[in-house]
Amino acid sequence: MAGVTDLGSTARRVGRLFLYLCWTVVLIPVQVVGLLLRLPWVATFPVFYHRWCCRILGLRVRRIGRPITARPVLFASNHVSYLDIEVLGSLIPGSFIAKNEVAGWPLFGWLAKLQRSVFVDRQVRSTTAQRDAIAARLAAKDALILFPEGTSGDGNRVLPFKSALFSVAEIGDAPLAVQPVSIAYTRLDGMPIGRRFRPLLAWYGGMAMPPHLWNLLGLGSIEVVVEFHASTTLAECGSRKALARYCYDRVAGSVATALAGRRQPRPEPRRKRASRPAPGDATAPAVS
Repeated sequence: MAGVTDLGSTARRVGRLFLYLCWTVVLIPVQVVGLLLRLPWVATFPVFYHRWCCRILGLRVRRIGRPITARPVLFASNHVSYLDIEVLGSLIPGSFIAKNEVAGWPLFGWLAKLQRSVFVDRQVRSTTAQRDAIAARLAAKDALILFPEGTSGDGNRVLPFKSALFSVAEIGDAPLAVQPVSIAYTRLDGMPIGRRFRPLLAWYGGMAMPPHLWNLLGLGSIEVVVEFHASTTLAECGSRKALARYCYDRVAGSVATALAGRRQPRPEPRRKRASRPAPGDATAPAVS
């Protein structure tokens, strides 16, 4: 990061921070009222909020494909930065499966609760309670967003997906649709982002959030490529490990292609048997 942390405009940082806080303070009461009254639009209202947050922060989202409309559904995405929440939240009317620590973060933890995020930890003693909480949300026909890497990466490559995190696909009697989603931060002010500058956007390892966020707010227009891939189910893949591999292959290949700045056909990973589109996913092609 030496020599690149001084990029950006201080005036832009202050302006964006002011607009973001004002926009957030104004809309928080709307979501609170909706949750208290159990109004049906509380699942879609965050999409409106996140879309304008993306504009305020200078994020230009380029979507490839569409999120499926089947419910319940689990979206499995790679994880690069806290910006992923804004980007994916602007496209998917759903809730995140987040680490328990996020609930205690100033402001962001409160926002996560308002979006009805499911907070989990990795302690064995809490496994049953977590499964029950997720099962209740899936039974209510909700959409959940999972980061199966278990942590955020450096944005240059996708970390292996943890098959244990796909145990939510085993909950319930009906097949759960699982849709892989890839996210890549590709351009800054129209110029490709190389390895040297990608840590300006990726938040990982021991990076402290306040200075990282302050530097990021001063940057220009950031292009983000999000691709929604063909959905599948645990039954079609045959096992959690095969399901994790299916999602990983699609996401890792798409991220590599987006960062290279080119589009090319990718072969479908092998499945246990020929698949059919998940219910409600009329655009998903059959795989042989």
